[in-house]
Amino acid sequence: MRTVYRSVPLLLICLLALIQCQSPSSGSSGADDIGTTKADSLPGWMKDAVIYEVNVRQYTPEGTFAAFRRHLPRLKEMGVKTLWFMPVYPVSQVKRKGSLGSYYAVGNTREVNPAFGSMEEFRQLVREIHSMGMYVILDWVPNHTGWDHPWIAEHPEYYTHDPVTDTIVHPANTDWYDVADLNYDQPGLTEAMIGEMAYWVKEVGIDGFRCDMAGMVPVSFWEEATPALLSLKSDLFLLAETMDPPLRNEQLFHADYGWAFKDLANGICQGQKTIADLNTYLNKDSATYRSGAHLYFTSNHDENSWHGTEFERLGKGAEAMYILAATLPGIPLIYSGQEEPLQKRLLFFEKDDIGFKTFGYAGFYQRLNQLKQVNSAVYSPPYGGVLTILSPSNPSTFAYTRENGDDRLLVVVNLSDQAQETRIDIGDWNGTYRDIFRGTQQALANPMTLQIGPWGYMVLSNR
Repeated sequence: MRTVYRSVPLLLICLLALIQCQSPSSGSSGADDIGTTKADSLPGWMKDAVIYEVNVRQYTPEGTFAAFRRHLPRLKEMGVKTLWFMPVYPVSQVKRKGSLGSYYAVGNTREVNPAFGSMEEFRQLVREIHSMGMYVILDWVPNHTGWDHPWIAEHPEYYTHDPVTDTIVHPANTDWYDVADLNYDQPGLTEAMIGEMAYWVKEVGIDGFRCDMAGMVPVSFWEEATPALLSLKSDLFLLAETMDPPLRNEQLFHADYGWAFKDLANGICQGQKTIADLNTYLNKDSATYRSGAHLYFTSNHDENSWHGTEFERLGKGAEAMYILAATLPGIPLIYSGQEEPLQKRLLFFEKDDIGFKTFGYAGFYQRLNQLKQVNSAVYSPPYGGVLTILSPSNPSTFAYTRENGDDRLLVVVNLSDQAQETRIDIGDWNGTYRDIFRGTQQALANPMTLQIGPWGYMVLSNR
């Protein structure tokens, strides 16, 4: 059934108008765009973006905004364009897990964690990132709050209550005892939550939100929040931590999580899935989604801490799988430390420094990130090239092209632990292409025949 957009309440309209008058939007597309009501297309600044997830607590021995700032030049050089900050808010003290608690047990949605620094330091960090031509996405937690959030005392009606004891409860069917469940059936909560999000857009100047557990929040909330937020900043980017087609098809979010791809990558590298399963996924996915893009990744904070590093899950196929994540139609993600590479699971509720030393994988990510900036075929949807899956003679190899106007990209990956020889019909793609990893020119003729090592890959670009 098609979702019907509800009107933004009059009180909310007045609130947002007041905020607009007090602080003009930095980075907005302009007055002519104000009034956008849907996330109908990825913002233009995201078309060639690579998202880098920042775990401030674990990033440096200090675990502060000031210490993280020292890494900005190298991230810029690595080709990172968009920084997603895990929650920067104070962590609730009440019912805290571990000694430092969960980033997602938010104690106040208008303040920053004093262990990270001050609000002014964070504002300065955002301004510096913008001055370097990069953007900031803030992690947002709309499904619950920490137990010492001001709303617990000031607006207990915003929360889910036990029907017998009338006490506030944590989210049902979870072990998240460190957070209190919000109840969007309660009048006033939707307006209040949108007001909190609007604060960070207007007063801090962020460029988007990664919305935690977006599928656990009623769709009716997003039907009001999305148009309200886009009216403040029309090129705001909205990413949902869910894989729920209606949220994208109804244009409530620009992007969602590519969890199915992540599961397939794990399965292929562990011998439980095949290239045929990958083909089935890609065909089904393109038929399911009418708008937006997936976030593709081989690691993130949840995967690393709870399921293992990419090397634990993907073994020697980790690089090959990130090649797919970076060049299939979607938005690629790099988690803090993958460029080191990070070889351990970071503790979630304690201090656990990444321990940067060698940045041994920085060149690997840099080549892929720079490719996205020079070849429009690999842009994120809807800006990028058409995907055409090829049919190699060897069933252990996966090959595809992407083409956008005169821009062309050819990718061949050996998804096995044995060296393979393969022959591929590349049609009219004869000519000379740049091998982005070897830095050489590769002359192609149809059919293309090549030897490719275990979990090996070749990425050829005409740009």
